[in-house]
Amino acid sequence: MLDNLIPSKVRRKILELYFHNTDQSYYLREIVRMTDEEVNAVKRELDILHDSKVLTRERRTNKVFYALNKSYPLYDEFLRIFTKQTTLAQLIYKNSSRLGKIKFIAVSTKFSKKIPVKEDEIYVLFVGIVVIPEVESIMQASKKDLGWDINYTVMTEDEVQFRKRNNDPFIWKFLKQPKVMLVGQEEELLK
Repeated sequence: MLDNLIPSKVRRKILELYFHNTDQSYYLREIVRMTDEEVNAVKRELDILHDSKVLTRERRTNKVFYALNKSYPLYDEFLRIFTKQTTLAQLIYKNSSRLGKIKFIAVSTKFSKKIPVKEDEIYVLFVGIVVIPEVESIMQASKKDLGWDINYTVMTEDEVQFRKRNNDPFIWKFLKQPKVMLVGQEEELLK
């Protein structure tokens, strides 16, 4: 999906590594191993990303660690883009025809940032006439990849509208937080 926008394969891999692990810092050799790319290509891309202020650089003992610059002006936009590149999103896109008649799929940015949610919170909202066993299968596959459960809920359009009209705190808490739309438009979901 990003091949035409970010022509450098190495840069895409580095950005994906960081935006899927927003709180991590890595040194050069770690990044080389994790991206399976040549050290010179990785070093060149790290320098470009550092000079562009996407990454910060910090020397610790004899290693230089790179981390995401969360003050970078396009940080939130990149986070949303790379949320659509996660295993969860890719499984949803790949299996969309088997999920039913989906109107909206919204993912909380807490998912992207790996921020734990409370028991009464969710990471993902599915809206429409949904085939629940297919959703469950995707969630189990994502759990294997991520190593943690992904809280989600499934609702019909009528149920979402009913809950919004009745000021249900569960639905409004999710709708008011930053989210990434995998299916549908946020404006439509909020009306």
